[in-house]
Amino acid sequence: KEKELLFVCHRMSGWLMTTERPVQVKMVKVKKSDKGDFYKRQIAWALRDLAVVDAKDAIKENPEFDLHFEKIYKWVASSTAEKNAFISCIWKLNQRYLRKKIDFVNVSSQLLEESVPSGENQSVTGGDEEVVDVYQELNAREEQDIEIMMEGCECAISNAEAFAERLSRELQVLDGANIQSIMASEKQVNILMKLLDEALKEVDQIELKLSSYEEMLQSVKEQMDQISESNHLIHLSNTNNVKLLSEIEFLVNHMDLAKGHIKALQEGDLSSSRGIEACTNAADALLQCMNVALRPGHDMLQAVKQQQQRFSDLREQFARRLASHLNNVFVQQGHDQSSTLAQHSVELALPNHHPFHRDLLRYAKLMEWLKNTDYGKYEGLTKNYMDYLSRLYEREIKDFFEVAKIKMTGTTKESKKFGLHGSSGKLTGSTSSLNKLSVQSSGNRRSQSSSLLDMGNMSASDLDVADRTKFDKIFEQVLSELEPLCLAEQDFISKFFKLQQHQSMPGTMTEAEDLDGGTLSRQHNAGVPPPVSSEKDMIRQMMIKIFRCIEPELNNLIALGDKIDSFNSLYMLVKMSHHVWTAQNVDPASFLSTTLGNVLVTVKRNFDKCISNQIRQMEEVKISKKSKVGILPFVAEFEEFAGLAESIFKNAERRGDLDKAYTKLIRGVFVNVEKVANESQKTPRDVVMMENFHHIFATLSRLKISCLEAEKKEAKQKYTDHLQSYVIYSLGQPLEKLNHFFEGVEARVAQGIREEEVSYQLAFNKQELRKVIKEYPGKEVKKGLDNLYKKVDKHLCEEENLLQVVWHSMQDEFIRQYKHFEGLIARCYPGSGVTMEFTIQDILDYCSSIAQS
Repeated sequence: KEKELLFVCHRMSGWLMTTERPVQVKMVKVKKSDKGDFYKRQIAWALRDLAVVDAKDAIKENPEFDLHFEKIYKWVASSTAEKNAFISCIWKLNQRYLRKKIDFVNVSSQLLEESVPSGENQSVTGGDEEVVDVYQELNAREEQDIEIMMEGCECAISNAEAFAERLSRELQVLDGANIQSIMASEKQVNILMKLLDEALKEVDQIELKLSSYEEMLQSVKEQMDQISESNHLIHLSNTNNVKLLSEIEFLVNHMDLAKGHIKALQEGDLSSSRGIEACTNAADALLQCMNVALRPGHDMLQAVKQQQQRFSDLREQFARRLASHLNNVFVQQGHDQSSTLAQHSVELALPNHHPFHRDLLRYAKLMEWLKNTDYGKYEGLTKNYMDYLSRLYEREIKDFFEVAKIKMTGTTKESKKFGLHGSSGKLTGSTSSLNKLSVQSSGNRRSQSSSLLDMGNMSASDLDVADRTKFDKIFEQVLSELEPLCLAEQDFISKFFKLQQHQSMPGTMTEAEDLDGGTLSRQHNAGVPPPVSSEKDMIRQMMIKIFRCIEPELNNLIALGDKIDSFNSLYMLVKMSHHVWTAQNVDPASFLSTTLGNVLVTVKRNFDKCISNQIRQMEEVKISKKSKVGILPFVAEFEEFAGLAESIFKNAERRGDLDKAYTKLIRGVFVNVEKVANESQKTPRDVVMMENFHHIFATLSRLKISCLEAEKKEAKQKYTDHLQSYVIYSLGQPLEKLNHFFEGVEARVAQGIREEEVSYQLAFNKQELRKVIKEYPGKEVKKGLDNLYKKVDKHLCEEENLLQVVWHSMQDEFIRQYKHFEGLIARCYPGSGVTMEFTIQDILDYCSSIAQS
């Protein structure tokens, strides 16, 4: 704020005080007018709005000070004395009219003390205040009396002094009357004084009686104090007895185990449902007694110590009995389950463990009790369960996979041919023999083209669609049997061993169990349950131990399927991807999801190897030098692969893998078709390119593979280009001498001779033209076309059926040459009447008759 100058005078001309009541005090800022010697009011503040008066410094002289209204205003007085006088004025007005707490900051206390009025001024000020406070308005009766008096004194209106004298005289008369009345009442005053003396005597007597009463009450008070003290001691004793009874009742109610529960823990039948229920209830009651929250000092009581020791002995005894019984149940259930394996030995189905799980789940609550009370025994039971069940599942799963392998290969004799022996179900075939297997196309295409190929050491295994469908169904059934088995066992483990199956933050075990033995985790002490975050890992580790044979058996089965037919990897990739996708939707970190994911990697590797083998076989293809090429085997195999893949991968999750394989294969096909065409000696290069790219284009058009649209267009372009090239090359110049004659004509025209003047050239006159035309009669033309047709027929294969297409293109090219010759005759030999000895219609008839023959 900018500093302003305030003029303060001792007459308080800067303050406005209203005449109405209550009085309102305002501080006014004025400005001297430019027109004259008078002041104009600019702004006013009510004193009641003033909150703080800040004098800046109470010791040093300083003309500056601040006034805090709704905002802070900074002022500068003309001198320190005027500032002090102004602040003193504010103090007085506040004390007189507002009686409000205004904060005076940095103001000398001496200045405020001097501002307080004293002596005569104080009496005057007090008088004013008293006048102000005593002032009251006249009531109606007083107004009426004054009016009557005024009417009786008419002169009061004209002569106020005469009226005042009259009033004074009447007042003196009234005072005299009052004095006489007081003196007349002296007799009554004497009587009143006597009565007062008698009353004082009576008071003295009453005081004496009260003193005696007080002495008597004092003795009674002492007796009452003694009675009160005795009652306090009785109440204290009663309170202590109540508290003691409460403590005893608490211990008895919470640390007393019923005899029935004790008997159930010691002798309860753990093999019957009723006995299990009784033992479960007794175990829960025992756990409640042991876990009761004792109050301070209870653990020092000998009876409490004895009861706790008794509970501990009962817990140890029952935990030992429960663990022994459950171990026997595991062993017995394993033997019972093994006895039922025979009926599944010829079926592709896994035994159902539901009855076993149902019987064991009766002990789930007892397992939870054991986990909370004696984790060492709980952990031992867990390990024993894994040991027994892993051996049982290993026998079941290996027998199951053995049946699956036999069904895949047809008979046991055939399974030995593929390297299967014994119950282990392992493949013993060498890797080299597996790599030598290849898928060959079936049907007439292979029989027609096999004579053209020297496939080296590759052995062919012709499998029809029914065989592959059979493999697909068997593989799907294997996965469909394994999935519910694993899910049911995982669900049972989580319920029976009371482990958290679905955790938002899965823990990581610091030291997981070795599959060959050891503890589940060493991050916790025996007897102390692990944190909840590691329980999901415990389930996974238990599943790995129990089903440790699933992954190798699946890999062996996959290797067998790939060995039987490498195209089986397509079926396996789709099926395995779907099952992995399903398992991950249920629980991405489960044993089933992890195991199937690992196996999927193997399947994907086999699929990639299948694609690589096909490309390698393309590169190794060698053509026969004695027979025509036709449709190359790997082109037919690509057609078979694409048709099979499209039927298998319809709506599959791993479509992207197939699209990548398509891209690799089609590039390999394109490169190796061109390679074979360049090496071909019997069949022209253009024919090899034309026929094979026509076949590829037809295959891609039929299958409508979206990722190969660019390759389809490329195949079509290559087919068209090489068709045109072959037609031009094979047709050549069927009218050779005539063609050489007209080439000379075109050369003369190019040298600048006008077309109509060419006939004047000696070598190109009309006689020479007729001589050349006579050498090509219709019969000779037909003979030449017939030879050409036979030549084309030798080059082309019947499988692709392009003979008519090529022949029609050659016919069009021949007609184009004929029209070209006719045009030159018409332009260079006008009016000569020279024409060819055969017509376009003759050409069409020749070509048609040759084709029909």
